Amino acid sequence: MAELSSNGDHKTWLERLSKVFAGAPSSRGELIELLRTAEQRDLLDAEALSIIEGALTVSEMQAREIMIPRSQMVVVQLDLLPEEFLPLVIESGHSRFPVLADNNPDDVVGILLAKDLLSLALKGRKKHKFNMKDLLRPCTAIPESKRLDVLLQEFRETRNHLAIVVDEYGSVSGMVTIEDVLEQIVGEIEDEFDFDEDALIKHHSDDSYTVKALTSIEEFDEEFSVSFSQSEFDTIGGLVTHHFGYLPKREETIDIKGFKFKVLNADNRRIKLLQLTPPTN
Repeated sequence: MAELSSNGDHKTWLERLSKVFAGAPSSRGELIELLRTAEQRDLLDAEALSIIEGALTVSEMQAREIMIPRSQMVVVQLDLLPEEFLPLVIESGHSRFPVLADNNPDDVVGILLAKDLLSLALKGRKKHKFNMKDLLRPCTAIPESKRLDVLLQEFRETRNHLAIVVDEYGSVSGMVTIEDVLEQIVGEIEDEFDFDEDALIKHHSDDSYTVKALTSIEEFDEEFSVSFSQSEFDTIGGLVTHHFGYLPKREETIDIKGFKFKVLNADNRRIKLLQLTPPTN
């Protein structure tokens, strides 16, 4: 993008931009087309355009479209002792956990932050009475229809980073984090939900796998002794999207040659992460 090093340059840049936007856009689609034209003319770089498009998209999206489904939530039971739930906290690597009362998935009584458990280490071997309720942070519940731009503003105002999503009957249907919203704008953010950058395929103990959508067809074929076509697609994400016939959303599944793929993470542009269950021999 041209540098705005002087008033003259600034004026010239604005004049160039105004020519691109001659005639106000009458719809969101026209606005995006104008922005893309600006990018083609080097008035916007590709990354800035992607962020603007993401911000426009967020204003039309709802919590149900990006939430982590109830079945994938990592939760902690209120009545557990530290030695009972700490292995789960450590293994998951997450920073926030919904806490359930009476093992009821619809009774979320608060949010436990992993950092608040550090005090347990300071107490060493000394006996002390542990009370989970003393560590709980307030839990925010939002409807599935909550618009993401409104939710992001509420996250900023309340300084909460996680909200529980409920359906029209008040039952928990999932949860959404501030990172989930931001990823719709700026793209994928590496965090505690991601595994090693160099590991494209991760094997789990239940004989399922987590596969990054960017895994090449060649590497996937070699790992699972299968022969998917490499002539049309370079990545497993491209292959899966092709078989769906459209860009799938989180939780959607498809069977390809006996391999069951479930979408774990996707935005409005591409699949990011897949769960894989290979065919049984």
